[in-house]
Amino acid sequence: MTQEPKSCQGYAFLVMAYTIWGFSPVYWKTLAQVPALELLLHRTVWSFVFLFALVVLQKRTPELIQALTNPRTLLSLLGSTLILAFNWFLFIWSVNNGHVLQTSLGYYINPLIMVLLGMLFLKERLTPLKWLALLVATAGVVYYALGLGQFPWIALSLAVSFGFYSLFHKITQVTSLTGICVETLLLTLPAMAYLIFLDTQGRGAMFTMGVSTDLLLVGTTLVTALPLLLFTMGARKVPLATVGFMQYMAPTLSFFLAIFMFNEPFSSKQLVTFVMIWAALALYSADSLFVMRRAQRSMKING
Repeated sequence: MTQEPKSCQGYAFLVMAYTIWGFSPVYWKTLAQVPALELLLHRTVWSFVFLFALVVLQKRTPELIQALTNPRTLLSLLGSTLILAFNWFLFIWSVNNGHVLQTSLGYYINPLIMVLLGMLFLKERLTPLKWLALLVATAGVVYYALGLGQFPWIALSLAVSFGFYSLFHKITQVTSLTGICVETLLLTLPAMAYLIFLDTQGRGAMFTMGVSTDLLLVGTTLVTALPLLLFTMGARKVPLATVGFMQYMAPTLSFFLAIFMFNEPFSSKQLVTFVMIWAALALYSADSLFVMRRAQRSMKING
């Protein structure tokens, strides 16, 4: 297979992944009758079933066992597991409580949070454009807090938690598929125990709210593990810088859903905040593009 078909295939996988993530609030809205904690537990269990099947099919079971038996790796993945559980729970709760706009804002901010964490924990140096992007984004958040009289805690919590989740994975020597399979396994053990408890108390959603709800609960893996798989396959075939630019698809789709489908309030002050965040992301993206082009020129000269 030539390089061009591989790239086209990679773009297709990434578009599908980001489209599923972007439209996922619609899915969670259809399960609004189920408590957010219970949705998190089902999301975890069914995602583990899907991911474990993939690990077995791809013959990565030895890699999974190695991750589970390496104390350092397991401890790191335990930390990322707790962060992931918090992020998933907050996202589901936010969507079903009318805060899709803030989830969109959070995932717009996330790349800038990751830049900041890289500087603080990995000693990565920031270029002047990245510094400017961080300052503009900070000004946008401050304006949101002062202009609306409310701190965007949902957006920042989602951005910071996913930033730390990515940081854990950066310092953990394990592939994405194996890593999230271990994470969902660690969450599945207590999740199964609590779901069984709910069932014995007659308070569980499964088998009590109708067949459609049961199927939707099982299908939570389609908005969790499936896009992750598509993203992993696509990212391998497309330049990293392109993956970085395409990541804005998901929050953009959620942004339009919040305004035009869910009719969430959107004031001029909120618009100013989003414009400032978009400006910060434009600076960040421009800097990434400059760095990529410099690297390409350097490779041509050295080559």
